[in-house]
Amino acid sequence: MIHLVRFKLAAYARSHRLFQPMIGLLMMLAIFYSTLTPPGKELSAYADSAGLLILVFAWAARGLLDTEPPTQRLISMTAAGRPGREIGAGLLAALTVNLGMATIAIGLPLIHGFAAMPAPADLASGIALHVLGVSAGTALGALTSPPILASPAVSMLALFGGYLALLLISLTPVGHLSVPIMPWMRAANAGLLDEILLPVSAATLFWTATSLVLYARIRRLNP
Repeated sequence: MIHLVRFKLAAYARSHRLFQPMIGLLMMLAIFYSTLTPPGKELSAYADSAGLLILVFAWAARGLLDTEPPTQRLISMTAAGRPGREIGAGLLAALTVNLGMATIAIGLPLIHGFAAMPAPADLASGIALHVLGVSAGTALGALTSPPILASPAVSMLALFGGYLALLLISLTPVGHLSVPIMPWMRAANAGLLDEILLPVSAATLFWTATSLVLYARIRRLNP
């Protein structure tokens, strides 16, 4: 499994597809922190970053899972011994890439972006929100990757459409059944994030787990 993850990461880096979401990440961070965030607003900035970067995380996961041609994926599944290992290695590699990008999103404003250092509790909450963003983005990228949707055009439209759907659903009364992006942004801006962080985390992780199980099921049926 570890060797297969390394192989997928190396293939992704050599394909130069990593540059696309990385450029998107840096552009969005440049917009977020074009002016210094005033003291006391660090958590709201982190909340907005975590919610909006889900799209970038999904883009990165989609690109990594599409790096290998179908024949090579079949060879990897055969070499891994069973399909589940190859599927799991792909998801773990995508998660690794996204955690790296989330680290940049968390660390960069500490260097330049915040007018003052955030309180330890706000920093911890910001990290937690980015982890939730990474999990949701990885799942969305997997579900819209070409191994699931053969057409690259349809895959890309599904990615952007899926993210837009998550945003819109999070504004409705059933938003707690999906990824509650807008609720955590609003709560952070109102200083109420601590009150809803647990249910927000549970909803996001449940949606992520369900999506990844669906992805693995489809991949097993259509390798």
